[in-house]
Order: sequence, then C-alpha cells, then structure tokens
Amino acid sequence: MKNVDQLDLKNKKALVRVDFNVPVNEQFEVTDNTRIKAAKPTIDAVLKKGGSVVLMSHRGRPKGKEEKYSLKYIVPEIEKVLGKPVKFVPDSIGSEVEKAVKDLKPGEILLLENLRFYPEETKGDETFAKELAKNGDYYINDAFGTAHRAHASTAIVARYFDKDHKAVGKLMEQEVKSIQKALDYGEHPITAIIGGAKVSSKIGVIENLLNKVDNLIIVGGMAYTFLKALGNNIGDSIVEDDKIEVAKKIMEEAKKKGVNLILPVDFVIADSFSNDAHTKIVKANEIPQGWQGLDIGPETINKIREIIKNSKTIIWNGPAGVFEFDKFANGTEKIGEAIGEATQNGAYSLVGGGDSVAAVQKLGLEDKISYISTGGGVLLDMLAGKELPGLKALQS
Repeated sequence: MKNVDQLDLKNKKALVRVDFNVPVNEQFEVTDNTRIKAAKPTIDAVLKKGGSVVLMSHRGRPKGKEEKYSLKYIVPEIEKVLGKPVKFVPDSIGSEVEKAVKDLKPGEILLLENLRFYPEETKGDETFAKELAKNGDYYINDAFGTAHRAHASTAIVARYFDKDHKAVGKLMEQEVKSIQKALDYGEHPITAIIGGAKVSSKIGVIENLLNKVDNLIIVGGMAYTFLKALGNNIGDSIVEDDKIEVAKKIMEEAKKKGVNLILPVDFVIADSFSNDAHTKIVKANEIPQGWQGLDIGPETINKIREIIKNSKTIIWNGPAGVFEFDKFANGTEKIGEAIGEATQNGAYSLVGGGDSVAAVQKLGLEDKISYISTGGGVLLDMLAGKELPGLKALQS
C-alpha cells in the first residue's frame, strides 16, 4: 500500500477523500475545524508535488439534496485553514464536475458537493463510484473517520485505480500506525480504560482487548452491568439486563487469560440525572434505590491512577462518568491527568472517543498525550480487531 509521498503527482489530479463532516452554527460558520486541519498535510503534500486536488467529503446525514448540508458553507473555513483559494462545484458527478476538474490547474483546489446528496454513496453503488473515479488521475483516502464504511467514495472508488495510482493519506496513515503501536506493538504492562454508557456498543472491543492487555479498566455506565452481574446493588443506575450474561462471560475470560479486570469500588451517586442533584459517595455495592451512580468515587480514582502510573502503554476510550455535567466530570478528568503524567514519564498513550478527547482538550493535555485519535466508530472497529473496508481497498 502506497502513501502520498510515493506518488508522482506532477501535473496530475489527485482525488482526495477527506472527512469534512464538521459542525456549523446557525449562520453556517464552522464551529470546530479540527477535521479540516487534520487533512491539511495531505493536501499540502499533493500541491507541493505539483499536483492539483479534488476534494470530496460528506457532511451530516441529509435526506436527498438538503441545502443546509451543502459543503459550500464550509469553503471559507477550508480556505482559511489551507491559506489558499478553494473552488467549489455544486455536484459530485456529472458534466459540470468533469469540466471543473478538467480546467483545474496544478496548485489549485476544487471541492465537490456533499457526497451524501446521492443515496448511492452510502449504498456503495459501483456506477456512482465509477463516476467519482473520473475526477482524478490518483485516488487518496485520508478520511479515517469513515474508513470502516464500505461506501462508494471510501472503498468502491478505489477499485477503479490500480495499486500504483491509489494511496493512503497522511492522517489515515498516522492514525493506523498510532493505533497499531498501542494495540499490536505496545510495551507491557498495557492498560486499557474503556468507558461509556453501554456494554453492547463495546463487546467486540473488550473481547479483543482481553487478548492484548494486562489491565482492563471498565468505567462509565457500562460498569453497572458488570457490577449487577456480580450481585451488587446498583440502585437506579443505568444497566443492560440483557447483557449481564455477556458481562459474566467477559469476567470469566479475563480470569482465564490472566487479565486484571478492574471495576469501580466506589461512586459519586445522585438522586436525579442532573447537575443540580444531591450527591454522596458510596461503596460500589451500596447504591440505594432512587439513587444512581454518575461518576467514579475517590477510592476508584486512586486505584486507577496507580495502575496508569505503572503502565508502559495506555489506551483510553470513553468517559468515567456523566462528563457533560461538571459535577460528575471529576473521574474522567483525573484519568486524563494521570495518563498525561504517565506519558511524560515515558509511557505511550492513545486517546480516542468524543468525551475522552474533550476531557484532554478541556484540561489542556493535548501535548502530554502520545496520540489523540480523530476516529469514533472506526477507532472502536480497530480496537475490536475488525478489518477497515476503506483501508483494505487501497491494498489491492
């Protein structure tokens, strides 16, 4: 599989799949340009080699051609980040697009309209993919956030380029290498901290990690399903009763494989799901009815900090509590701080997932984490050991 630096792009057009699925406010101004910044190194590399760039992306989940999801609104922000003018064509395929691509000169950038204005995109339609392929001499996939989807622009389009005319972009390459470094080549002891609301969304992740890690720390809403499986009183805490047997099986597997599976030993509990709720700290098996656990307690925090401190590789995905409420963000923040300290002392750390990344950013720890992944669902798929269609398509 080639990377962008190995392509001869002089006077050539590179069709680059990026992930510009960025949030905008009511005035259609971009409120978070992280994903645009992440694509800049690949775009710059193509231009530096004397090529031109045809950008394609999706944004949102439009039902047909919905004006509010048009990529024309994000052109000013792309120009600001890239420091270059960006041409826009209000379609993804067709004669108007073909003319705009044909007229594109070396050093120029063209952005196509939202790919998801065509239902064929998410269906992985071959005819649509073939039309997209006309828009470049080379195909580069730099959209890590959609690499787990077998969509027309992420997997199918690559079939219309031979292995010498397609490549992985710089962001995608960096993401994959960084995750593999933690997951497959990590120095032991390896610790994974997995949080979030539901066990069901992370069963595959947990099962795969049991083959990789020394310590598996379960926090967040999913911890209560494990605790109930052990016979604890969890009060009104979130629980997946249909996953209790799964939780039991996971704990048995961890024991068989010699993995240290850690559950919270105390919680900050609340009498309502609110930042204004009354709170108290109780042991993990003493949550009364009418109360629910919304964050890990101080004893659990100290236990987790000690494990992190003694780890050489750390993987973190998912919050320890209801992070959106300041009153219940302490556990998540303390985990972030501990990972930052361990990294400064020589550990390799990988952080991914919305709330985990938000915690790192809120605490200003970006420079103290080895790698912060931009991936959501795709990161979970990699942690679960699944094959990524967008990546596989570049290998043949």
